[in-house]
Amino acid sequence: MNSRNILIALIAAFVLNAESLYAQSSDYKANREHKGLIWSALHGLDYEFKAGVNIGGTSPLPLPQEIRSIESYKPGLGIALEGNATKWLGKEQKWGVSVGLRLEGKTMTTEASVKNYGMEIFNEVGGKIQGIWTGEVRTKVRTSYLTVPILANLKIGNRWKVSAGPYLSYMMEGDFSGNVYEGHLRTPDATGSRVNFSGESIATYDFSNELRRFQWGLQAGGTWKAYKHLNVHADLTWGLNDIFQKDFKTISFAMYPIYLNFGFGYEF
Repeated sequence: MNSRNILIALIAAFVLNAESLYAQSSDYKANREHKGLIWSALHGLDYEFKAGVNIGGTSPLPLPQEIRSIESYKPGLGIALEGNATKWLGKEQKWGVSVGLRLEGKTMTTEASVKNYGMEIFNEVGGKIQGIWTGEVRTKVRTSYLTVPILANLKIGNRWKVSAGPYLSYMMEGDFSGNVYEGHLRTPDATGSRVNFSGESIATYDFSNELRRFQWGLQAGGTWKAYKHLNVHADLTWGLNDIFQKDFKTISFAMYPIYLNFGFGYEF
């Protein structure tokens, strides 16, 4: 056998040995993953990755007398990504407790007609004027949160599951800003001097630095198992503390984030 044939034989032996090792490694990996899923099932554990969108708004409840009417409302597209784990209890495993970690955005734009509405606007030279506004207000809210939902779960049949419980959120980025137009500002209070805005005359405001970092609320929703691993979910989140810091007094009423999240999940 010449050197060329020896080299070919060695290469062939190496390839066959590599394929054998890869097949063994793949089998071992698949078997390990399979055992991991069996272990989780035996211990009543489910894992799920969810993706969805938040649609809703940030609003006072009920609407205060300062807000005379809502002229327009445009929900934004807030993306939500979440991973969670559920521990099912008892032999029947109908009840369970889940903990998750969710990265989400909440956004909206509104226009409203208001009267005697607390306001702080920027004037033409960049200073601020604080007072009472009567007229039109355009507001943009853009926030992103890292949220931890802690939920009780109940299975209803083989396909349905309902859940409810509190959530805790940390605001990573926040924007609460807009402009006022077609109205007047009395400064420093309702009996003070009057500044008129009409036609193309507008003034901007920005309360982003006054937003509260930590928020909490309640979440409730349901999940439908469409296929073996694919779920469809809808969850309502309702904030229970004011989005603004406690010492912020320009807006005299509390505002709460209320959003509906719906999307899909993959369950392991």
